[in-house]
Amino acid sequence: MLTQIYEVSGPEEARRLADLGVDNMGVLVGLGAFPRERPSAEARATFEALPSGKLSIALSLSDDPDEVARVVRETSPAIIHIGAAIELFSVDQTRAIKRQFPETQIMRAIPVVGEEAVRYARDYEGVADWLLLDSHDPGDRQIGAQGITHDWSISRRIVEAVSTPVILAGGLGPDNVAEAIKAVGPAGVDSKTKTDSADGETKDLEKVAAFVEQAKAVG
Repeated sequence: MLTQIYEVSGPEEARRLADLGVDNMGVLVGLGAFPRERPSAEARATFEALPSGKLSIALSLSDDPDEVARVVRETSPAIIHIGAAIELFSVDQTRAIKRQFPETQIMRAIPVVGEEAVRYARDYEGVADWLLLDSHDPGDRQIGAQGITHDWSISRRIVEAVSTPVILAGGLGPDNVAEAIKAVGPAGVDSKTKTDSADGETKDLEKVAAFVEQAKAVG
């Protein structure tokens, strides 16, 4: 079971998370349009600190393809995570990013709000390398980072409907990740809010360790 942690604050924290067994590490990258965005230079330094075998993820919440492309060029991540609302960044725009950066994997966030989530996921077959299923408040410009779960039965249907590997996100922490894995059967699980420190700026390493332990005991 892959484990994925957001938002890594810097190289030293990245190394500590790697030691705890985290597989994929994500940094929110941008120019300040969203809270906690890191500049490209900081993200790249974090990625360069990752040991072999760990995947770096640059998360862009922008709905501007040029901005997403800038993030890829300046950070050279293994994966670019497109987190803009589904109606603001299209399948065709995602496909264009893939053509522009064929060496970079694409993770597309899918908002699990209702039955339409299954259709959204199917639309990205053959386009995205990963799907991240997350909670969403309709009307928000971005998907996720709410710290709440969604309807796991819909997520299970998505896993069964697509061949693209699925990462389950949305309010996951040490207390519920095992239950979520059993309910959904994803390729991996993601945590941000419920493994944050109290200040929201760094990770709580004890919570991360427990999250990883619980996830890998099941998967």
